[in-house]
Amino acid sequence: MSVTDPIANMLVMIKNANRAKKEKVDVPGSNMARAIIELLKREGFIKNYKEIKDNKQGVLRVYLKMDKDGQSVINEMKRISKPSLRIYVDKDKIPFVLRGMGLAIISSSQGIMTDKEARKKKIGGEVICHVW
Repeated sequence: MSVTDPIANMLVMIKNANRAKKEKVDVPGSNMARAIIELLKREGFIKNYKEIKDNKQGVLRVYLKMDKDGQSVINEMKRISKPSLRIYVDKDKIPFVLRGMGLAIISSSQGIMTDKEARKKKIGGEVICHVW
């Protein structure tokens, strides 16, 4: 039996669009996807995003960001916690991605946040993914 993972699918869609040097990519909408994409925008990994309403779950159009040389700002996105194996960390064990150059996205009792925000608030949670 296979378990679908909409967050992993979203990360792969963004990663593939980056590698193909696309300007934008449409991903299925959800509250979790919206929170992750909003965080990526706030941290400067994507330009912007827009919600597109349909008669189903909606679509998030993500506008990808390139540097001055035309290279994607996102080098890699890696799903850490999966539906089949959840990875939780205590406030003292929050990972540093590339010694602080990357970003860990944490789902906590206070919402989706970066590793830096979780350390500052002294709370742990589920490690959703790493981005660098």
